[in-house]
Amino acid sequence: DFFPEVSNFSSLFKISTLSLPLPPKKLIGNMEREFIAERQKGLQAYLDVITTHHILSNCELVKKFLDPNSYSVNYTEIALQHVSMFFRSEPKWEVAEPLKDIGWRIRKKYFLMKIKNQPKERLVLSWADLGPDKYLSDRDLQYAVKLLSSCSHPYIYKITFATANESSALVIRPFSEKGTLKDLIYKAKPKDPFLKKYCNPKKIQGLELQQIKTYGRQILEVLKFLHEKGFPYGHLHSANVMLDGDTCKLLDLENSLLGLPSFYRSYFSQFRKINTLEGVDVHCFGHLLYEMTYGRPPDTIPVESFPPAPSVFVVSVLESILTCEALKNGMPTVSRLLQMPLFSDVLLTNSEKPQFKIPTKLKEALKISKECIEKRLTEEQKLIHQHRRLTRAQSHHGSEEEKKKRKILARKVTGSGASSPLTSPSSPTPPSTAGASSIPPAPPPPPLPPAAPSPSTEVPPARPDISAGRGALLSSIQNFQKGTLKKTQTCDYSAPRIS
Repeated sequence: DFFPEVSNFSSLFKISTLSLPLPPKKLIGNMEREFIAERQKGLQAYLDVITTHHILSNCELVKKFLDPNSYSVNYTEIALQHVSMFFRSEPKWEVAEPLKDIGWRIRKKYFLMKIKNQPKERLVLSWADLGPDKYLSDRDLQYAVKLLSSCSHPYIYKITFATANESSALVIRPFSEKGTLKDLIYKAKPKDPFLKKYCNPKKIQGLELQQIKTYGRQILEVLKFLHEKGFPYGHLHSANVMLDGDTCKLLDLENSLLGLPSFYRSYFSQFRKINTLEGVDVHCFGHLLYEMTYGRPPDTIPVESFPPAPSVFVVSVLESILTCEALKNGMPTVSRLLQMPLFSDVLLTNSEKPQFKIPTKLKEALKISKECIEKRLTEEQKLIHQHRRLTRAQSHHGSEEEKKKRKILARKVTGSGASSPLTSPSSPTPPSTAGASSIPPAPPPPPLPPAAPSPSTEVPPARPDISAGRGALLSSIQNFQKGTLKKTQTCDYSAPRIS
């Protein structure tokens, strides 16, 4: 019985305080066919809720339950091994405590640190494995990661130490008791597990308009800076923005260098117009702005209608990023967003001069890496688009309306005493173009190589009137005259030859 396994798995989610639709238990009669069928439906509904919940679907518990073979490695142990090796060469730091599950990534672990001669100062060490988008050479990666500690910008969170090897990277930053922008929105404690902090907030409340304007402008300014430097990012979300007083500071610049997947990848991989890292950053900014405004993430993407907001200018920015029209046409640039009324009148008081010198050789390597990341994203979007088209076609072909049409056609053919291979029950009629037009239009497909015409797009030729054809044949036989035939000469070679 699969149910006890799911029940044990479900108990692990209590920390999230979410109410999940697990079917009820039954001690007597739990082997009856009707009950088993009902339970299967309930379990499927339960799994559907989990896999469509953005935070739950990304957590380690779900990944290990649904695909145990791919997620059998204990990354906490691997992280501890790497951190222990690091401390042998850097003895001035030591671990104060592990910060268990404070992030959403499976292959990224956090530890609270302290400096031996400054015991009151707290730092956070993050260790991460390399991801599928790591395209820098090992040498370039190590150099780029080390370079991060030299980056100085009023809206980038300072890195104390960073190092990388051929399999992972380790970064140390100051620990902030105030936490991230997401902690502010959800009124959460920074050290609590990710599921507990963000899955089911007790009180949903957005930020004040002035906070939205100021934080939004600061984040856009740092994105513009990174884009101008040619430094790929693609990892913007509210938990990657640290709060330092009234200033937002960007975290995790190393993620794109390590090739880690973005928090919002499952969203922007659906839309083929979001095919650059600049476009990805703007799309992620739309999610973040929505969260700041309404105190929660959007229910679906695209967003069809927006709840009342503190200002119409907020909605105009959101509409330019998260609506169906915006996703079809492509994302606005960061410069365009900075010119919009919501942000254009924000006065920035920080006078710190940004500094981030990237050598020409590394800049070229980063450019190539960025192009490779974008190429993989485009290929993934193409596969998703093709799968979606196939699913729609199969769904339409299997619809009740189409089944009825094929049954009626089969009866007509059987009744007339003849059937053609195109219209027989064993070879159903392809869906008509009229039926296909009821499907919501998909983004325009890429040009396909010439191929044999697909049966799903062929229209069967109209069948001739069978009764009229029979009458014509009988008439031709009755009126046949032998004299109308032309005379011909034949050479008979059938007689035997005698040599």
